[in-house]
Amino acid sequence: MKEPYQIKKEELSNVYKNNNFKQGLTSKEALERLNADGPNTLEVKQTPKWKLFLRQFNNVVIYILLLSALLTLFIKHYTDAIVIIAVVVINSLIGYFQETSAANALAKIKNLMAQKATVYRDGTRKDIAAADLVKGDIVFLEAGDNVPADLRIVEADNLRIEESALTGETNSVTKSDVALSEENIPLAERTNMAYASTAVTTGSGLGVVVATANDTEIGKISREVSQIKSTKTPLIKEIDGVGKVVSYISIIASIIIFVIGFMLKIYALPALALAVVAMLVGAIPEGLPATTSVILAFGVSKMAREHKTIIKSMPAVETLGSVDIIATDKTGTLTKNEMTVTDLWVGNQKYQVTGSGYEPLGKLLQDKKEVTMTDKIEQFIEAGYQANDTILSEHDGKWQINGEATDGAFLTLYHKLKGKNAKSPYHEVDLLPFDSDYRYIAKLVENDAGQQMIFVKGSPDKLLEMAQIADNNFETKLWIDRAATWSKAGKRVIAVGYQEVKGKKLSEVTHQDLYQGITWLGMAALQDPPREEVVVALQKMNQAGVAVKMITGDHPETARAIGKQLGLTKGKIKAITGQQWDTLTKEEKQKAALENQVFARTTPQNKLEIITALQEQKKVTAMTGDGVNDAPALKKADIGIAMGIKGTDVAKDAADMILADDNFATMATVIKEGRRIYDNIKKSILFLLPTSFAEGLVVAFSILTGQQVPLQPAQLLWINLISAITIQFAFVFEEAESDLMDRKPRSLSQKLMNMSDIRQMGFVAALMAGFALIAYEWFISMGVSEISASTMMVNMIVISKIFYFFSIRTDDFALGKAILENKHAWWIIGLMILFQLFLTYTPFMQVAFKVTAMSLLEWVVVILFSILILLIVEGKKRLTK
Repeated sequence: MKEPYQIKKEELSNVYKNNNFKQGLTSKEALERLNADGPNTLEVKQTPKWKLFLRQFNNVVIYILLLSALLTLFIKHYTDAIVIIAVVVINSLIGYFQETSAANALAKIKNLMAQKATVYRDGTRKDIAAADLVKGDIVFLEAGDNVPADLRIVEADNLRIEESALTGETNSVTKSDVALSEENIPLAERTNMAYASTAVTTGSGLGVVVATANDTEIGKISREVSQIKSTKTPLIKEIDGVGKVVSYISIIASIIIFVIGFMLKIYALPALALAVVAMLVGAIPEGLPATTSVILAFGVSKMAREHKTIIKSMPAVETLGSVDIIATDKTGTLTKNEMTVTDLWVGNQKYQVTGSGYEPLGKLLQDKKEVTMTDKIEQFIEAGYQANDTILSEHDGKWQINGEATDGAFLTLYHKLKGKNAKSPYHEVDLLPFDSDYRYIAKLVENDAGQQMIFVKGSPDKLLEMAQIADNNFETKLWIDRAATWSKAGKRVIAVGYQEVKGKKLSEVTHQDLYQGITWLGMAALQDPPREEVVVALQKMNQAGVAVKMITGDHPETARAIGKQLGLTKGKIKAITGQQWDTLTKEEKQKAALENQVFARTTPQNKLEIITALQEQKKVTAMTGDGVNDAPALKKADIGIAMGIKGTDVAKDAADMILADDNFATMATVIKEGRRIYDNIKKSILFLLPTSFAEGLVVAFSILTGQQVPLQPAQLLWINLISAITIQFAFVFEEAESDLMDRKPRSLSQKLMNMSDIRQMGFVAALMAGFALIAYEWFISMGVSEISASTMMVNMIVISKIFYFFSIRTDDFALGKAILENKHAWWIIGLMILFQLFLTYTPFMQVAFKVTAMSLLEWVVVILFSILILLIVEGKKRLTK
């Protein structure tokens, strides 16, 4: 079956009365089709917020805490139950707000659909709601309209449509009604099609509706976005795994100890249940989600404050540190999306022009040396300036155009070489607009002396014809070869010429006037220039082992040339087109995704498949983009990154992160920040778990020996959570290791903790538990009350954590110069001590947590035992280093 772009206009017209498109459908036919196919609107399904909230409770740690709360309620320890439930609610709220912070991309896609449409029905042109459009409707388009559905163009009068958000094409695309015979033509090259959500920039035309609602290209994107399920980041998966393993071990150990205690009748059943709850609560790292969230939240804040990077999902900031590959759009991301004149051929002289973008700053060079303008160059830039229908202006220090990018490049060239405030000696008499059939623009101008000129700018092959008419000896082949050289380098070539009006003055300019012959002035090479800062950033990424893939709707030669300029890879740039990609098997796609640096003429489906193929190769993949067509891939990627200025709302909402200033170079910085955050989260976990294990060991030992359990569930929760929001917060201020960007991205198979880490945690846990029990027994033997000894144990574990912090944060000797590097840590330690004093000496806290005031001697003993733990750990560090 033929695609709409392959169907000839004559075949389409047969279904309309008298073969006249302007007859359109009858109202009856339209109603029948509307009832059969449904309205031209996109369906959006949103997850209810109550489901999002309940989803946060689907966690083994939460299950254990809820079970513990029920047990404490059953044995009427209400304070412990309230504290446990408060922890559950806080953790769940943190997860809920993270998940709901990102807006729904599907809703934004729905908003892209036009609200009104102008159609022909019953032989009459009328405006209707776009939702009422049906297949077969004839839609009238004119400049300023949003295309309301997918259309096959059947009439076009200088019709140009801006499709960059959908296809990645930089410039507006000229449309025609001519059928295309080839198969599998990329969206960007379907010149007889108009797509929903794109915008008409110039001209007018008619189109037959060939797809509505979810069958449109934008509808397909919406469907892709809705079907992609969010996946957990590598770090969150690892932390979940740690939490599950610790939880399962704690449950099994608790059951075993409960059975032993019950069989040996060590405690009465309520006391035994409370003791087991205490063991569970102590051994389970409740502070793990809070700790991770604090470190990630600080990273998010730092990104926004220092790097103009908005992180919508907190785990995404760490994911950047594990990225293997960044797949990125070209236009507006790696390049400026601002056409720039880079080279000139004027007469037989070749020149280069510096500067990029629309800001009129640059120089004229020849053989790398600055030169002054000749009369011929003056004429050349005057012709390019006049044969123009675009406006260049400055707003808030930023230069921008209103019109076509190619025209804007010539306006910028004029002001670069003649000055920002230069005024032309000519004024306009008449304009011959750009026409897709002729492929040039011409303007009739006149100076104050009454001299008239026609300046023309356009496709070299068209202007060469005119130049040959004026000069039979014109060197056509030479100029064709020069143009071909530039084209192979991925540059757009524009020719410039003029015709001096002699005799009778003209009031208008026609195509016949130009085909009387013109004087050839030369050619300009234009390019959407690479961002200078991106080149530097790519060097840093290559050093860090992060590969960058360019995915674009551009021509492969253009994309390959840009890739070479950017330095995507040190070797040859390999490229593949969307058409070639579609012919590959699944295994071949996985191989091609790794081997190629450039993916040209791609569709939204291609982008999605490329990301999927990379992920199937166990590569952590980031995707950057700004268009609607990027949305499915942005959502599918391990981390989606949208542009803040030029990005569409759809792209921003599908992404996990937004570069507020569109600066891709920021990626190198955020990758380093992500790696730093991962290191600090790992340190915080290696710091947190030994304390939890120590608490569990204290309770387990007490149960098995038939002694009074020295720690209550509420006390254990206090120890775990107060450290999570104080001392562990100090890890966010740890600086990056000096070799961080020389490391390769960590493998997905790499575990958060190795055997050395596990042995270290076990050693420290046993040390903390052993000293805490020894100190407790010593205090009891000295005649101190159980509540005083219990208070001592709580404070000893907390103070031990403070000293252990200095050990875990560095592989060097903790009491050396490294102790002063993290100055923020000292303020946080001071805050933690204040919390402990608040707990120990405030009456209502004493009642709630079953503690009492401590004497100066008791504090001295606590500190001495804690220092002893640090010295032993540091001694082991020295012996094993």
